[in-house]
Amino acid sequence: MAVKFALLMYSDPAETAAMSRDQLREVGRKHERLRAELTAAGILVAGAGMGHADQTTTVRLSGGAQVAGPGPLSAAREQLTAYYVLECASSAEAVGVAERIVDFHVTSVEVRHVHDSFGMVEAGAGVSARS
Repeated sequence: MAVKFALLMYSDPAETAAMSRDQLREVGRKHERLRAELTAAGILVAGAGMGHADQTTTVRLSGGAQVAGPGPLSAAREQLTAYYVLECASSAEAVGVAERIVDFHVTSVEVRHVHDSFGMVEAGAGVSARS
């Protein structure tokens, strides 16, 4: 049975801004090839690039009220830059794809199980505190 995984890609916005046109093209071509391979294998569900971290709005709970403010959730050097959602036979397969993504631009990839939260409260849906 296939399981969905989100591959969350992180990079340093300052490093991305310093990349040459050739480097940007290389990254684009790499992901075009990878997307084609994942599509042909029938495991690509979705994927997209994310806007720059400095164009982000974060909504937080503050004093019991929702407050929107500029900037990403974390001030970390590496920021979320793109994602893929894959439907894989195992976590090892998803990790294998993540290993192909990490390079001079995408310096880390989080692999997270995606669960269907609908009905989670009523049925338990196999979701634990660690899901």
